[in-house]
Amino acid sequence: MDFLLSDEQRMLVETVRGFIAAELAPLEDEVEETGVLRPELARAIHEKSKALGLYAMNIPVEHGGGGLSAVDHMLAEEQFGHTTDILIRRAFGNVYEMLLECRGEQVERWLRPCVRGERVCSIAITEPGAGSDAAGIRTRAVRDGAGWRLTGNKHFISDGLVSDFFLVTAVTDPAAGARGVSMFLVDKGLPGFAIGRDQPMMGLRGTSHVELFFDDTPLEPVALLGQEGQGLRLALATLGRVRLAQVGARAVGKATHVLTKLVDHARERKQFGKPLGDFQMVQQMIADSIIEVNCARLLLLRAAAELDAGRDGRDLIAMVKVNAAETLGRVVDRAVQVFGGMGFCKDLPIERYYRDARIYRIFDGASEIHRFTIARNAMKQGPALFDIGA
Repeated sequence: MDFLLSDEQRMLVETVRGFIAAELAPLEDEVEETGVLRPELARAIHEKSKALGLYAMNIPVEHGGGGLSAVDHMLAEEQFGHTTDILIRRAFGNVYEMLLECRGEQVERWLRPCVRGERVCSIAITEPGAGSDAAGIRTRAVRDGAGWRLTGNKHFISDGLVSDFFLVTAVTDPAAGARGVSMFLVDKGLPGFAIGRDQPMMGLRGTSHVELFFDDTPLEPVALLGQEGQGLRLALATLGRVRLAQVGARAVGKATHVLTKLVDHARERKQFGKPLGDFQMVQQMIADSIIEVNCARLLLLRAAAELDAGRDGRDLIAMVKVNAAETLGRVVDRAVQVFGGMGFCKDLPIERYYRDARIYRIFDGASEIHRFTIARNAMKQGPALFDIGA
């Protein structure tokens, strides 16, 4: 069991870290102040990232992606956590592994243009009445000859304003429950398809979160992704790695980024004639943060290694989701405390980190949902779920 990075992995981390420091970090303040990333800047960072081979690194080489293993992908995603969401999306892509289910015409129409950065995709599962309960969706797709008619609405759809198409879940067989949900590739601009308001959020400035409305929207037969009735199975099979990357790895990266600032401030800031870091209560916050971040990272890499070994890592992914998200919350809360009044002030980015961190315990399944899943599976599997010798 080797915990050391290979030379190739170290080069990957250093390349991504250097790109973020040089190209993305200087843009963060403008995005935070204006709430938008200017199109010309988005194009520029996309082209620079693509030239370095940093775009769509999670997608296999045969489709034009970087072909990273799960472990290597998480190493890159952890570095992504050192910057803001919208800059990550535009620079490195948001190409979901679910698109690897594309077949025939779908490959050239949706998958490969997305990998090349010519088209942007968003996942549209969440509805006003069905958040973590993905099986409770109400959007319907009914047969219309060889095609379909789509009716319903979605909300909190990240990146929806700039997306060219959407992965949309809809009920195709109401009597079949979760087995009656299918997945569709839905292009923006179709008749009856409207983009609603950009819902204002506490954090994640620059990333749109829109409502989608479908009113008898016609879909071609080719719009069905995978098999009819397999939409939730498809989502569960592929969104685990998305959850591991975009929540677990990025939360570890953000926590590391915040912890670095916390430690630097504790070294430099003096109170009562000595650095803050000399006070035992501050030392405890630093020590606890270091321990928790390292534990979260090891759990993240263990889950990724399970995926690379071809095993079902869903239980570990659920653990990572809870642990990394809550570790980030605790670390950034301590940072606000150590920075004091300046941590609450917009003159420093600490208050932004605090706002951005809160959503990690909610999106991609709330912590409570994942705890339920972990405990339920432990009751079924016993020590196999948590004892290394079982």
